[in-house]
Amino acid sequence: MACAAAACGQTGCCRDEDDEELVVSTKKKAGKPIIKTNSVSTDTASSNRSDSTQAYSSEGSGHRQSLCVKCKIDEALIGDESRVCFGCFRSSLFGKFKVTVTTQDLISPPDNVLVAFSGGPSSRVALQFIHELQQKAQRNLDASRDKSFPVFGVGIAFIDESAISSIPSHEFEQAIQDVRLIVSSLAPPAKELYIAPIGDIFSLDSDDGIERLKELLCAISDVTGKEDLLRHLRMISLQKIASGHGYNKVVLGSCASRIACHVISATVKGQGYSLPADIQYVDARWEVPVVLPLRDCLIQELKMLCHHESLKTLELLDGPHSGINGLVSSFVTLLQEENPSREPTIVRTAEKLTPFNFNRLPETNDSSNHSSFRRRHKKLNFESYESNPSEYFCPICNSPIKNSDLESLKSILGHSETTADIFGASCCSSCQFQILPKEPSTMEHFYSLLPKPMVARVRDGICSNQDWLREQIKDCLLSDDEEGI
Repeated sequence: MACAAAACGQTGCCRDEDDEELVVSTKKKAGKPIIKTNSVSTDTASSNRSDSTQAYSSEGSGHRQSLCVKCKIDEALIGDESRVCFGCFRSSLFGKFKVTVTTQDLISPPDNVLVAFSGGPSSRVALQFIHELQQKAQRNLDASRDKSFPVFGVGIAFIDESAISSIPSHEFEQAIQDVRLIVSSLAPPAKELYIAPIGDIFSLDSDDGIERLKELLCAISDVTGKEDLLRHLRMISLQKIASGHGYNKVVLGSCASRIACHVISATVKGQGYSLPADIQYVDARWEVPVVLPLRDCLIQELKMLCHHESLKTLELLDGPHSGINGLVSSFVTLLQEENPSREPTIVRTAEKLTPFNFNRLPETNDSSNHSSFRRRHKKLNFESYESNPSEYFCPICNSPIKNSDLESLKSILGHSETTADIFGASCCSSCQFQILPKEPSTMEHFYSLLPKPMVARVRDGICSNQDWLREQIKDCLLSDDEEGI
């Protein structure tokens, strides 16, 4: 598949020739030797004669139907409705990933990206594809004369949840060793691996942090709320690693299948206003922007790639969801079994929602040679964004809150309310219902257990939005030279 950017040979982006080499190398692993002549892959003469004989053998039309409909050389994958061989399937999947990265400018030469690795098929393929892009960029740099485009850096983060997991400790420890083995088996350039206990965001003392986390989870009665809070805490952990080690982007392996589930579950939870923020290629509301290069890929495709290339995944850590998330996941899986296009349809439908102004990468003042690279790719980003006022975000899930829900916050600003009450009023309706305690008397204790990044969001958010709030109620305020009646 052709790259959408012109003159991409200098950027580290793979060209059509690289895709052809990828197909050829994959076919070499899968079947008979193949010779590449004038950019066209052909069998040896004896193989051609053998295939011709087989094509007109007693199996006849049945054999011809099993050939890949794209290259018409290798046999199609069994059980794959697209009827393509593994080499063509692999090239197509990588092509979708590469086009997304290129057209959305998700990864550029000066970047230093942190890949969130959970051990599942999605994050495993994301790591593999980014590794291949980095290798290609390194080869381009080695072959370049002016060395104008550097090779982007890659780090890998794994969040250790063994202290709160139901998985036996020795099995979880073995899973962590497998993560180390997966990363160490990758060819150069070297990649740094960060294994961070999730309790580290609560306290510098790991034991104290784990105890606070356990107590916080016990204070949440709703199963769905507990699972959602853990997901938010993982993101805080990733942000802490990225900002602390100089990474400027966080790469998630979220695919179309997971996003389809999120579209329905967010709707059920009453998060329709903030839904567009979660399903875009770029999410820059975080300190370190988050990008989704596998957003157009299905989980079935990613599992198939892991199976055929023997990419090790950690099924132990890829457990089922519970509560609303579990019900929605089962529902979407059933829909997908009935019609393979259901998940992409759900995502495409949700795409019609207007994205927020933070769903694009922030502009940078880059006076170096990389500015020309950015200009070529930004032309293909979202065409326009409305100039919206500063968004106010939920301190727990970091979802944008619509103006009408800020009325309760406006009413308590400037009054002698407790900090815990202000925090509760600042949360979105979904977090208030599923995560916050129902009894007001327990709110103070719940607030004391929260990690500092969540608590700081209320203080920082109120300070940054006070001018905006004042603008909303300016018609109700008296000027300095007016007197109240």
